Amino acid sequence: MNAPARLMPRDRQLLADKAMRAAVTARLKAGKDLASPVCIYSICEAYGVRVRFNDINMEGMYQRSSPPRIHLSSKRPLVRRNYNCAHELGHHVLGHGSSIDELRENQSVRPWDVPEEYSADTFAAYTLMPTLGIRNAFAVRGLSPAKATPIEIFRIACQFGVGYSTLVTHLLWGEKMIGRSRAEALRKSTPQSLRKEILGSPSKQPLIVADENWGETSIDIEVGHLIFLPAGTIAHGSALRFVADVNSGRLFEAIRPGLARLDRPGGAWATYARAARTDYTGLAEFRHLEDDEDE
Repeated sequence: MNAPARLMPRDRQLLADKAMRAAVTARLKAGKDLASPVCIYSICEAYGVRVRFNDINMEGMYQRSSPPRIHLSSKRPLVRRNYNCAHELGHHVLGHGSSIDELRENQSVRPWDVPEEYSADTFAAYTLMPTLGIRNAFAVRGLSPAKATPIEIFRIACQFGVGYSTLVTHLLWGEKMIGRSRAEALRKSTPQSLRKEILGSPSKQPLIVADENWGETSIDIEVGHLIFLPAGTIAHGSALRFVADVNSGRLFEAIRPGLARLDRPGGAWATYARAARTDYTGLAEFRHLEDDEDE
């Protein structure tokens, strides 16, 4: 089978423009502004698309049916699932047919060379990482993409629910806020090295970092994840347990599904953490339900 012809720059730009407009429309349809981080599953709900997590070995699948459905792999990391869901929703919003997206590392053809895949990727990027939101996230922290440290960029990636390398790629190709040499330098940092630098020791547990500039968006985590919060933060409820005060911050671990209110006594900062089951399978809207203690 012959590989598809590479997209020409003009064709790529036309597809990108259409996908970016669709991302704006999708956020507005769900009642979201054009800057804040969003829960992609709430946007799917606005379109009547059912999202289910399954024990499958793929990135995701879009099923154009009645109702339309998105199937995501529960095996993929949480931030990857967010992006995969936005990608599959892109297929729906852009009028594509049903599709199956295999694991990225197993794909023989680059997604950017397939028009529908490139469009869905662009939709996903601008839905999750809108231009106004990314610029504001750097500005309120007094940062610039050209000079921010890997840890500072990782904090912003956490805020928008995407992976560190996903944000670096978007800053390079989508927003054009950094150049290739800067992107290559940033990619030398990995989630493992960033966790070690933030926590002061190696850790295999996924880590979410939130600071005072996080805003009102809930923090999505899974049981077994670590969450690094501003010093003095108190977690209310049984979903999180305090681990330690580390490097001018406070470390918690998600130990059970459910909600935890987070605040700092005497301060204005407050938000919620939503902990889901590890390797949860089922409909997305039920992922944070607390365990029944009578079972």
